[in-house]
Amino acid sequence: MTSLLSTQEFWQYLSIPVIAALIGWSTNWLAIKMTFYPLEFIGKPPLLGWQGIIPSKARKMAAISVDATIAKIGTVREIFQQIDPKVLATHIVYSVDPRIEEYVDEMMLKEYPTFWENLPASARKMVYDRVRRSTPQLVDNLVEDVSDNIEDLLDIKGMVIERLASDKRLLNRIFLECGEVEFRFIINSGLYFGFLFGLVQMAVWYVYPMWWVLPFFGLLVGWATNWIALNVIFRPLHPRKVGPFRIQGLFLKRQPAVAESFCHIVTHEILTVGNIINAILEGPKGDRARNMVKKHIKPLVDETAGMGKALTQVAFGPTGFATLKNQVGEKAIEISRTSFNNPVFEKDRARAVESIMVERMVALSSEEFQDLLRPCFQEDEIKLILVGAFLGLAAGICQLVFVFGESLL
Repeated sequence: MTSLLSTQEFWQYLSIPVIAALIGWSTNWLAIKMTFYPLEFIGKPPLLGWQGIIPSKARKMAAISVDATIAKIGTVREIFQQIDPKVLATHIVYSVDPRIEEYVDEMMLKEYPTFWENLPASARKMVYDRVRRSTPQLVDNLVEDVSDNIEDLLDIKGMVIERLASDKRLLNRIFLECGEVEFRFIINSGLYFGFLFGLVQMAVWYVYPMWWVLPFFGLLVGWATNWIALNVIFRPLHPRKVGPFRIQGLFLKRQPAVAESFCHIVTHEILTVGNIINAILEGPKGDRARNMVKKHIKPLVDETAGMGKALTQVAFGPTGFATLKNQVGEKAIEISRTSFNNPVFEKDRARAVESIMVERMVALSSEEFQDLLRPCFQEDEIKLILVGAFLGLAAGICQLVFVFGESLL
């Protein structure tokens, strides 16, 4: 035994499965890294360099992600109803009420400073009180109108795609956090499968020591370890009984945990109340949404003017009174954008949406659920396999030349 351990040939053969294991691990690790990084292209486009597959096709991958998940687990109306329009209206009034005087003063001092400063304090207080009394009903009417027309006002798919396409780091996070266990398995399995291939390689090399055996097996290990790992993750789609064991694709077995991870990111960082309101006001139907705000808020000026409306119109002039109404509408739009910058409120509404989304995502079929993660491997998968195969081939050649001292010529 001692003489065997001291022979060079023994250590040369022993190195074959070890090197194969390292090839399997390193090519799988590189495949994962190349899928997500770098975020921006490094090198000289279009051929000399690399950008992560997901970031390089951010818009397409975001669209696939939306189609595979959000489009299947909640309609625009359902998501908005889960946020609860009544709670939104209450929150707006709660946010605005303490600043009524500030808002009124800001508007009047901007447009009619002389008139407002010369108005008796009692008259200004009357204006404040009327605005405060009118605001709750006006806000209720506005939110109800938005809720009734939400499917036309909000393009939720476009909103999510724009958010993810513009934030590649967030897009990466969705895939990386949802598939954290699977990505770790892919990398580590390269070590195990590579070692097993190496044992076969060692036996073949012992019986048939042709120069091409080591490079060929290196190429095979670089390609096959990735392919096997992917199949173990996604196959079989449905649980199967094999003897005492119950087997199913690793990713599919974790459907409840993945659903919680995915829905938490989406509801707390993308489908937030603030983002939804901004998408309504700035989206494809933003003009209609802003006009809707103005339509519901403009009566506030008439209500506030009350019996003195004629006198007010004389003081401001016919166009001045119309300008005031428009300015009040613009201020209302500005308040709509800023009323939801409250982390506690946003988190509370996010949890409300998250609960229904998780429930429905867990209920997806295995065929539907695999579409969440599968596309990030399918997109340009051949490139990753070829890179792994090339590196395996190169490692096999190095093993042939430097470990066994063979020549390619």
